[in-house]
Amino acid sequence: MLAKSNGWKEAIFITTHHVSLVQLAQHGDEQAFYQLIEQEQHKLYRMAYVYVQNENDAVEVFQQTIIRAYEGLPQLKEPHYFSTWLTRIIINVCKTYIAKKNTVQLVEPHTLEDFTSTTPTYIEEELDLWHSLCKLEEKYKTVLLLRFYQDYSVKDIAAILQYPEGTVKTNIRRGLQALRQQLKGAYIDEWVQSVERGH
Repeated sequence: MLAKSNGWKEAIFITTHHVSLVQLAQHGDEQAFYQLIEQEQHKLYRMAYVYVQNENDAVEVFQQTIIRAYEGLPQLKEPHYFSTWLTRIIINVCKTYIAKKNTVQLVEPHTLEDFTSTTPTYIEEELDLWHSLCKLEEKYKTVLLLRFYQDYSVKDIAAILQYPEGTVKTNIRRGLQALRQQLKGAYIDEWVQSVERGH
């Protein structure tokens, strides 16, 4: 569940039970830590796979993220920010890993989603969109990935990337403009208009 404007600022809301697990994990309870990771692992792995494009690298990025999170957890001052904090870690690990591997390729969406019920034309359009997204500058690619493929709100993205909300909105807008320049036709216009209405 994503946070609303209820005083949690940019934090992603997690239940009181989750907060208790975070606090236990901060005091060395490994079982509590593993429970937290189990709840987040699908999202974390998917994010890693999108960036590094193959299973082995995604697993390595995931493992590095877990190690960093475990080591850094005692320094997390606000347990309610756990999910935001964890997502920030895996993005940073992905970027570092990609820089070392020199493979700035994002996996195509049909390897992540089930497109069996979609038409070939739709798949082709999705792949065109994805390839264009891959060509964007890192700052635009990251915010669009978080906003439209991970469904984070602007506030959540600002918390994850530690950017002002205005900067996130600007990068989303400029990223969409860059996509418009690369992709022509009714499809991209319709897609951009729909996602712009979404925030």
